[in-house]
Amino acid sequence: MTGLKHVLYPRTGKAVVNTADDEEFFGLHVSPDIDTVVYSLAGLADDLKGWGVAGDTFHALGMLERLGCETWFKLGDRDLAVHIYRTMRLRSGATLTQVTREIAARLNAGWDILPMTDDRVRTVVETPVGAMSFQEYFVKHQYKVGVRSVRFEGVERAEPTPQVVEALKTAEAVIICPSNPVVSIGPILSLKNVRKLLRESEATILGVSPIVGGKALRGPAAEMMKALGVEPTAAGVASMYSDFMDIFVLDEADESLKGEVEALGVKAYTTKTVMSSFDDRVALAGFCLKVLGIRV
Repeated sequence: MTGLKHVLYPRTGKAVVNTADDEEFFGLHVSPDIDTVVYSLAGLADDLKGWGVAGDTFHALGMLERLGCETWFKLGDRDLAVHIYRTMRLRSGATLTQVTREIAARLNAGWDILPMTDDRVRTVVETPVGAMSFQEYFVKHQYKVGVRSVRFEGVERAEPTPQVVEALKTAEAVIICPSNPVVSIGPILSLKNVRKLLRESEATILGVSPIVGGKALRGPAAEMMKALGVEPTAAGVASMYSDFMDIFVLDEADESLKGEVEALGVKAYTTKTVMSSFDDRVALAGFCLKVLGIRV
């Protein structure tokens, strides 16, 4: 997303972000996916760790540990300030959408960051040792336990926000970033009418594969796809989006899967999708915009 922001500048975009892995820690509402997007677009993200604020300290967490609290979810001091602000505003009656816009604006993210819903949806991972929240599975257990199934608690009653609906209805193009298709993109697509909106959209919809050579670029995407009965390949990801997607971008390593993707009725392109540097992000963003026919 930082690549897209750079290539599109001074134009801006809207980012619809998963909220199903939100959780409460130390009485605070934490929105990991939202914060990662905001910090990245604001130039604050710790790219080495892949989460949190670069150069953050952990004095508050250390004191909480001394007080007997579990501290497996690492929240830095500046990160904690964001969660304190979010929780204060939510308790005063603001919606998550309102608070997210305030945080993004004050940290100079530059884009409109849209939580997928203001309703409560939570990812629950069923494992051989019992059901657990996504953060317990992903952070506390380092996704080393098996996955039997994944469900999104509350999604049946949840609605995409009016801002998300408007964004999807008026978009010139939609890019599905190379995120976990099960627990990062899946909750968004599981909301009422979101797939329908995408199928009916006049926008060109492009997806980028998070699976390269049968392996996830980061995290447990491959294992979760297997649990759903989906082949953990780039083509498997494409099959999860094929009812609404127009274009799919695979890594050069998966050139041999282009035919399988195109058999789904989706146009396939290959390029380098592994982003190891800022230049890689810019190059991939530029490639996606080029195949979408968007001039920059």
